Amino acid sequence: MKNAPQILKTPYLALLMAGAATTALFSAPALAQEAAGDEVVVIVTAQKRAQRLQDVPIAITSLSAKTLQEAGVRDIKDMQILTPGLTVTSTTNESSTTARIRGVGTVGDNPGLESSVGVVIDGIYRPRNGVGFEDLGEMERIEVLKGPQGTLFGKNTSAGVINVITKKPQFTFGADAEATVGNYGANGFSGSVTGPMTDEVAYRLYYANRKRDGYNNVNTGVGPRTLNNDGDQNFHTARGQLLFVPNDNIDIRVIGDYTHRDENCCVSVQIRTGPTGSILNALAGNNGVAAANNVNIEDRLAYANRGTRQVSRDGGVSVESNIKLPDFLDSTLTSVTGMRDWKSTNGQDIDYTGADILYRRDNGDFNARFKTFSQEVRLAGATESLNWLVGGFYVKEDLTRQDSYVYGSHYQTYLSLLLTNGTNPGRVGQLTSLNGNPANALGAYTPGDGAKDSYTQNVESWALFTNNSWKVSEQLEMTLGLRYTSETKKMTALYTNTAGNTACGAAQRAYGTTLAQMNTPGATVTNAQWQQIIGADTLAPVPAGTPTRVQTVLGNLCPFWANPAFSNRRVADENSDGDLSGTLKAAWRFNDDVMAYASFARGYKAGGYNLDRAQTGLTPDSELWFLPETVNSYELGIKTNLFDNNLTLNVTAFDQAYENFQLNTFLGTAFVVESIPQVNSKGFDADFSWRTPLTGLTIAGGLTYADTVYGDFTAADLINPTHFPGLSLLPGATVSFAPKWSGSTAISWGGNIGDLRAFANVTAKYSSEYNTGSDLIAFKEQEAYTLVNGRVGIGAQDRRWTLELWGQNLTDETYRQVVINGPLQGAGFQTTVQTAGSNPGTYYDVAKDTNTYDAFIGAPKTYGLTLRVRY
Repeated sequence: MKNAPQILKTPYLALLMAGAATTALFSAPALAQEAAGDEVVVIVTAQKRAQRLQDVPIAITSLSAKTLQEAGVRDIKDMQILTPGLTVTSTTNESSTTARIRGVGTVGDNPGLESSVGVVIDGIYRPRNGVGFEDLGEMERIEVLKGPQGTLFGKNTSAGVINVITKKPQFTFGADAEATVGNYGANGFSGSVTGPMTDEVAYRLYYANRKRDGYNNVNTGVGPRTLNNDGDQNFHTARGQLLFVPNDNIDIRVIGDYTHRDENCCVSVQIRTGPTGSILNALAGNNGVAAANNVNIEDRLAYANRGTRQVSRDGGVSVESNIKLPDFLDSTLTSVTGMRDWKSTNGQDIDYTGADILYRRDNGDFNARFKTFSQEVRLAGATESLNWLVGGFYVKEDLTRQDSYVYGSHYQTYLSLLLTNGTNPGRVGQLTSLNGNPANALGAYTPGDGAKDSYTQNVESWALFTNNSWKVSEQLEMTLGLRYTSETKKMTALYTNTAGNTACGAAQRAYGTTLAQMNTPGATVTNAQWQQIIGADTLAPVPAGTPTRVQTVLGNLCPFWANPAFSNRRVADENSDGDLSGTLKAAWRFNDDVMAYASFARGYKAGGYNLDRAQTGLTPDSELWFLPETVNSYELGIKTNLFDNNLTLNVTAFDQAYENFQLNTFLGTAFVVESIPQVNSKGFDADFSWRTPLTGLTIAGGLTYADTVYGDFTAADLINPTHFPGLSLLPGATVSFAPKWSGSTAISWGGNIGDLRAFANVTAKYSSEYNTGSDLIAFKEQEAYTLVNGRVGIGAQDRRWTLELWGQNLTDETYRQVVINGPLQGAGFQTTVQTAGSNPGTYYDVAKDTNTYDAFIGAPKTYGLTLRVRY
């Protein structure tokens, strides 16, 4: 097995391959588990109607309430351990959580980007993945639909859907509660109660409060931050429901929920310190960054002198009505109405060092808010051979965003030392124009001043859709789904520079020609030009013709947050587009136990606006609109029940081609959104679930293989060709966050020991190596790793009480979620010149990379006890 994939060399091979040569996706009993002979029937609603999982021609992971509880899943980030092919990450704050399926998802934290993986909770579309990063409460099940779902779900499902269904009120009284304690000072409580109010009305109430200390250590440098840990937890959530059933033909479900979080997150841990480290340590009393030869990610040590407080609130109301129409119509009318309001306010140490360079306050200058109203109406019915559905969907989304960049007390001194190789801390204040006129001396980067921007984006979208399945014969069923979406987006932006943000303007007046030349791809900078800025007495001469990177000079003196071209700049734009998406499927049932299917699906994600400062050289980008993202997906699958229904084995092969893939990436001095012409994802999903001969023991597991790569493209293929140098590693390369192999295993046992009930569960997930950077720099690679969770419990046979011992990441694996460039801390990209060919410019050379790199790392080993009581 010398050349076998790495996963085949892991100790989980026996479990992952149990029952099949290739297996994938963990699949556990969901919505209902009804005995049909010896068969356990798993019911899902992936096509907006109740169906057996084995009858649905879609690759689905269905996770039951029991499975989610035993794996310790409370939010969409936790659930990735149960779902091969699903990756969920967060960076500067947890409101920026991003989900990816089969290696495809939205890249970047820009709120102007919609999510490639849609999140739907109780039928209500959520505008971004981050708003689903909450305690989801009492869950009935979670369905992960892989591949584009461009017919029945929301408006942004080019890569898949995470469909969350919570428990409904019941007409029999019930109550339960849990209390948890754990390491890192973790403690939490939740409780719920349900029952009848009248013969026609039932209720359910749920409340939870959870706290935990941070699991990352922080060197606070020069302050003013005093909190020496980060990544803590402090939130409470409440959900109330009413279920009205006035007769057999009508049911109405009303849900209201509210969540409030007040936490500190997120700092990054240094994984590589560049030459700027000595300057930062000198400014911060040797507490600026880790020493270059003493970087150890296992220490979980971050440097941040500024606070990372994040406060978010999320609340809303939804109403779902189902009305059975008179018998002669033989159909059901469904209406789902939702109103939601979500806001997150954050603080951030932008430079991630102990020196006071650049930061964002948590006073509201850095926040995002989504207010949404959605309405869906469906009419569905069935005959002996036809299941039909028609519907309409409308959503109004109002996004406001505030952004800021604030200079710290060390900013100007730090730039001076960078420009002069650490020799002249006052150089920036001394710079004058080429003719030596002191009147044109460089202005100041005044501490407390900087940039402050405001954005709005208003979206109105409507869609008409239909999904129909025709049973042609006992063996053949055809499904046709179509959806037309029309969308209008309006945006405004107001950019401002505060009074003490004048240095870049003076630099442009003094050195305009030189700075412009430095920003020309492939241009050279002479020794004389270089010394005009950094001073002839401070550096050894630079040989004539040697190119100097923009980040070294222009990026330091005139980054986008200092550029006066943005000051009081107003932008307003409006754009409309529409698209036809849908699916065509054919399913052939060989017998009651084997079904094969083939499908085509087209997915669509709307275009949008880059809600950030973006500039080309010193000129603000005039075009902020980026194109819609579309995908054509082909699948072949087989679903089987084997060995007297004791083994379920499903396998799906897929081939997905994306056009205008929306990528948000850092190009040295600014984040920009660029449409990559093509991304292709090919591979397979499979899953198995085996009820072993040993009573109470089940083994389930899965494997996903996805070869997700960028197509070949050149500068001419981009909306803005000048962006190509920063994207030059992408053509033909594997997409970031796209492990080729991803495997999951779950072993569960439950049974009686005397008068008590006991259970045990072990869940593991393996991911092969992948790059965590949108620019694919080698230093951002994450090696292959495995996460293991475990839980054992004992309690009363009637489940009146249960005591559980649990652990997450039991092997204490330290893994990188996302790796970023340390801002203003070295030359990380575009360090080699190419003057010939179709893409002249400067390109990455790992041998010349001097950048500092920081990583947002995953949670460490956590463990604790949970006591559950039920009445």
